[in-house]
Amino acid sequence: MRALTRLALLGTSVALVAGAAGGTAAQAADGGSGNITIDKVVVNGGKPVVVGTTNVVSAKVSVTASDDSGIEETTYISAFGPRPNYDQIWYEDGEITCVKVSATTSTCTGTLTFDPQGGSAINGNNAAATWRLSTLVSAQDNDYIHRDAATTFKVQRNSKLTVNASPEPVKKGKAITVTGKLSRANWEDSLYHGYTNQPVKLQFRKKGSSTYTTVKTIKSNSTGNLKTTVTASTDGYFRYSFAGTATTPAVSAAGDFVDVQ
Repeated sequence: MRALTRLALLGTSVALVAGAAGGTAAQAADGGSGNITIDKVVVNGGKPVVVGTTNVVSAKVSVTASDDSGIEETTYISAFGPRPNYDQIWYEDGEITCVKVSATTSTCTGTLTFDPQGGSAINGNNAAATWRLSTLVSAQDNDYIHRDAATTFKVQRNSKLTVNASPEPVKKGKAITVTGKLSRANWEDSLYHGYTNQPVKLQFRKKGSSTYTTVKTIKSNSTGNLKTTVTASTDGYFRYSFAGTATTPAVSAAGDFVDVQ
């Protein structure tokens, strides 16, 4: 199965890059003419793009550039996943909006679309990785600048975490069993599967407090399940908390209240 793949290309067209940089969009290297500069590139507000199993996820992209003649109202933007499959990306035209910041500077924004059902940008779990954003900006005087990796950003598989503390109520000094499960999106079958052998913190928040403290750290088992015991001492909330990995975002379960009598 192709691991990566469809992306939204926002802006003029592949031909713009081919004509300006002397090759196809996928092959174009860094280049440019004149004194045009790319000042800032932001994908998804600087946060990873987190994709689950069903919903299409849109990530806003902004490119700020400057030239003494002013920026033309067109910008090419594309995203490439990890090697070796990034050269298999499909291209799609879309809309882009450029707003003048000053006479010489504009910020152009567009949207990358990620579909876990395979329609756009996601066709396998290998897409959970660091992506690079390629862009070309044109100026009013025909200056241009192309950057093959103007910035990078992460695409991650959405995570879920549950918790259940029992028995409820419980006598002070007795054992409380805290179970749960850490799972994450699988883009191969559109289901959530247990995330195995991962460190997860068991945390407790005393009734009336707003702060969780870590009680212990355990690891998820071969199916992503979590289980441990603690001694009942006072009323409060138990939760599991996962710090995340490069491919999977951090997540904390909602607290489960235990009445200690």
